Amino acid sequence: MNFSDLGLAEEILRAVTEHGYTTPTPIQAQAIPAVLSGGDLMAGAQTGTGKTAGFVLPILQRLSSKPAQATAGGRSPIRALILTPTRELAAQVEESVRTYGKYARLSSMAMFGGVSINPQIQRLKSRLDILVATPGRLLDHVQQRTIDLSHVEILVLDEADRMLDMGFIKDIKKVLALLPKQRQNLLFSATFSDEIKTLADGLLNNPALIEVARRNATAENIAQKVYEVNRDQKRQVLTHLIKTHQWYQVLVFTRTKHGANRLAEQLGKDDIPALAIHGNKSQGARTRALAEFKSGKLQVLVATDIAARGIDISELPHVVNYELPNISEDYVHRIGRTGRAGADGEATSLVCVDEFDYLKGIERLIKRSLPREIIPGFEPDPNARAQPIQMRSQDHQGQRSGRGQPRSTSSPAKPRSAQAKPGPAKPGPSKPGPARPKARPGGEISGGRPSSGHRSGGRHS
Repeated sequence: MNFSDLGLAEEILRAVTEHGYTTPTPIQAQAIPAVLSGGDLMAGAQTGTGKTAGFVLPILQRLSSKPAQATAGGRSPIRALILTPTRELAAQVEESVRTYGKYARLSSMAMFGGVSINPQIQRLKSRLDILVATPGRLLDHVQQRTIDLSHVEILVLDEADRMLDMGFIKDIKKVLALLPKQRQNLLFSATFSDEIKTLADGLLNNPALIEVARRNATAENIAQKVYEVNRDQKRQVLTHLIKTHQWYQVLVFTRTKHGANRLAEQLGKDDIPALAIHGNKSQGARTRALAEFKSGKLQVLVATDIAARGIDISELPHVVNYELPNISEDYVHRIGRTGRAGADGEATSLVCVDEFDYLKGIERLIKRSLPREIIPGFEPDPNARAQPIQMRSQDHQGQRSGRGQPRSTSSPAKPRSAQAKPGPAKPGPSKPGPARPKARPGGEISGGRPSSGHRSGGRHS
């Protein structure tokens, strides 16, 4: 099947073809016709398979096929609203809109926090067909009465599972109350939790369901490996692996902002160029770090989970879990940064005795055991005892308007997947148990689609 077989308009196919893409991925092949039909859709696929093109291309088609109706004030209304959890993802999705809408004569904008609101206010005064926004900054504009959402025809919740993880559910409900009742709703997610299904039940009307891979599965083209290490030797092991194997473009994940800063500094002392990216970094610093990393100028980017879905490099070769995530699903999103667009990738996890419960939870989630190795010269102490993991999810805690203050834990918690379940972009090979952690840190047409290196959290993130 080619993109030309999906019923897309000539001007959209022209933009797609100019970027060298002819064959849609499975999620695109199924989602594009479903969205073009005008019905609601709930779609899921492994990260890196081109979900963003699955909704961007048909939205461009639908809006281009009929003219906008002017509002009572004579202004053209916002016709499509795409909500994303983070700044970088918002900017990447909006860039995909501009790239593939090159000949569609539609206007778009990315709206997120961490930057001045005034230029956004000015932009809203001119024509705007498609708005890609993070919920927090969008509600800032609602509060200041600088935006009108009463004529939205299509709503997209992108990375819906991450939105719930980050505590956006109340903001999403506030936004929904501002939209017209008659609209098309599209929910895209890398994973389908019970909470996502509950959200979908209240949002979608008789939706089509597309799930092109087993829920929470990891891509087969990603080689996954675990090195058992002592907790105080992780940095030395990481340096050893990078230098011994001559790794370049290595994305390294830590649990906390402080840990990311410290590790980046330590790697620099080991003559390994590294920068950290997380929610406390300014938007300018985050953008620069991502740009240097994507261009290959920066060898190592150390990130918290803010970047788990904000980096799209077609051939990113290495992802390292310097610290395992305490939410098992985040493992899937982290390693999904490699192995994109059909390329091979390698995901390495450095695991100490403190994290064995997290590792078990991840293996239960992905339904496979991960091979474990020990590096000669870095053998772990067989008598080591697990210690509490402090502040393991600070970057996932609510930070906006004083909500959900970060917490630290004094004892290792069961990984999220092990907790009790609740009761009731480029085109191309691109529960609730205890309260979920909230965050405001701060499309993926995969396979090296254009990206500007933004992705957002809440209003102040």
